[in-house]
Amino acid sequence: MSGSRASADRLARLLNLVPYLLARPGIELAEAAGDLGVSDRQLREDLELLWVCGLPGYGPGDLIDMAFDGDRVTITYDAGIDRPLRLTQDEALALVVALRMLAETPGIDNRDAIERALAKIEDATGDLADAPVEVRIPGDSDQVEALQGAVRRGKALRITYYTAARDETSERTIDPIRVLMVGGRAYLEAWCRRAEAVRLFRADRIDAQTELDEPAMAPPQAARSYDLTAGVFQPSPDLPLVTLRVGRGGRWITEYYPCERVEPGDGEQWLVSLRVSDLRWARRLVLGLGPEVTVVSPLELVEEVRDRATAALDAYAVPAPVPVGH
Repeated sequence: MSGSRASADRLARLLNLVPYLLARPGIELAEAAGDLGVSDRQLREDLELLWVCGLPGYGPGDLIDMAFDGDRVTITYDAGIDRPLRLTQDEALALVVALRMLAETPGIDNRDAIERALAKIEDATGDLADAPVEVRIPGDSDQVEALQGAVRRGKALRITYYTAARDETSERTIDPIRVLMVGGRAYLEAWCRRAEAVRLFRADRIDAQTELDEPAMAPPQAARSYDLTAGVFQPSPDLPLVTLRVGRGGRWITEYYPCERVEPGDGEQWLVSLRVSDLRWARRLVLGLGPEVTVVSPLELVEEVRDRATAALDAYAVPAPVPVGH
């Protein structure tokens, strides 16, 4: 069995193992292994893996817990995995549609894994295979279609684009290269004439677009497309490094954003360092987290956050009463 297939099978088994054990407190390991179709050794290895699985935070009270009495096991904390994974009709059929499209995409890797997953879902859905399914394309499908049309026709575009990192809107003339789907969002890869470089433009942040009569004329160096295997944002050493002291309620940022360093700090606080494309974006992130985060560095960000927070508090201050003359 290949490594990828073995990992997928083990993940499915682990997702069902907790609710199985919850329904059978004190079950003997040998009986559980027989029901699950695995060896005693494999079951024990699965249980050892469950010890380090659980909710974000991954500390006491977050991880799946269990009690052993000889060769018997009882789940004492399930971390919310209290029932076997079940897909609704729409969810199952949406997966079938997506996997079929993926299997037919030229040049795709791991086609065997895709076909095995597709076969399992189709077997599980049974008579639902021919049932109607509602499929939604992320974002504005009309806008994405217009962008794809510009790529096919080889036309330049003039766009009005909102840059979230700088919280600003700008006008740009671009030469479209291709439309991509990354993380459930549509992006236009294009040569930006203003930046004189290849840029990714999120489709739902293009406020207006006009197809020009002139052809798209991206220079030869634009042929080097983005490598998106690590995601859209790829931090580099030349970007600002921000260090934050993060409380328990803000630890989610370590899973959502690529971090260079995550270290335990005082009490429940973590020391987190990450690269950002713009300090203004970092300022909004910190202000949004409120008391869950404190800026350690750089000093510029410390001062900006302090000034913005002070201004916000001043706006809520109650003015002193004005004396009324008699």
